[in-house]
Amino acid sequence: MTLPRLPLPVTAFDAHAATPQERLALGRFLSETQRLNHPELPPHDPAQLAQSLLSTTSDHRTGRFTVCGEGGVVMAYGRLGQDTAQNRHLAHVHVSVHPDWRRRGLGRAVANALRERGEAWEARTLIGFTTDRLSGSEPFARSLGAEVALEHRTSQLMLAEVDSELLRRWQTRPPGEPYRLHEWRRIPDEDLGRAAEMMMVMNTAPRGAVEAEDWRITPEQVREWEDVLEREGVHRLLNVIEDTRSGELVALSDVTWHPDRAALVDQGMTAVRPSARGQGLGQWVKAALTERIRRECPGAEYVLTGNAEENAAMLAINVALGFRPWARTVEWQWHI
Repeated sequence: MTLPRLPLPVTAFDAHAATPQERLALGRFLSETQRLNHPELPPHDPAQLAQSLLSTTSDHRTGRFTVCGEGGVVMAYGRLGQDTAQNRHLAHVHVSVHPDWRRRGLGRAVANALRERGEAWEARTLIGFTTDRLSGSEPFARSLGAEVALEHRTSQLMLAEVDSELLRRWQTRPPGEPYRLHEWRRIPDEDLGRAAEMMMVMNTAPRGAVEAEDWRITPEQVREWEDVLEREGVHRLLNVIEDTRSGELVALSDVTWHPDRAALVDQGMTAVRPSARGQGLGQWVKAALTERIRRECPGAEYVLTGNAEENAAMLAINVALGFRPWARTVEWQWHI
């Protein structure tokens, strides 16, 4: 095999201006690197990944860079994402290099291009993640001068091993209590406002040293997120608990699942309003959602979820449910 001459140029990649063939080349890179980095996970379809490059929301912008070899084969990739309405001093960064091309400076070249784009967007801090399931990612982050902001635990729940009696106990509620469980896929129009307000309870989750202000979530944003998931064929299951005395939502938990990667379910948010904690609502909403996964996600075998190591209450629920450590994940800040 003839190796391309290094260094190769880092090129901006505009998904909307790119040809279908160029998007597919990037989709193949993303699918292949995910398969090689995490062979234990269901593979991604390259065509679906290529199509997802076109997905966006009105309050978000994305900058992408690639390093390509002969025939347009992608060797390295970087992505920068920024909310254009809030926390504009932050941008989220991702760098990936094909295993065949690591330790040749491509990752650093892509990271520098992302840093320059972040400066152009007037971001002051880049946020990224590493995992101990990918050797070299943490030393790479340190070599850039990034600092640890928050340590996370990624945990796995094997659905076949869940204790059905535990699920029943967690869903057994006192007679006459004012709380009511709702199961949604697409949030009803009349509930969008209170759902968005409940989602902002996630602002109470531990942040470590992450220099972020509270996130504001609007009904319009929630509907846009749902539309993106639907266009990509992703199924979302959302369970919420309502306090019928006030009509206020006091707990929520959601997961996403794609039939083409049926074995894997991704846990999203789980939150309980501070004023309603200590009543077993977190256990109830999680247990009900676990049973719902079994009913509505055919072929699902396991759930992956991430929690800050500081979040003792949520970790305790997950451990009791049967989640076991799967990876150590670190959130980094790179001041630019």
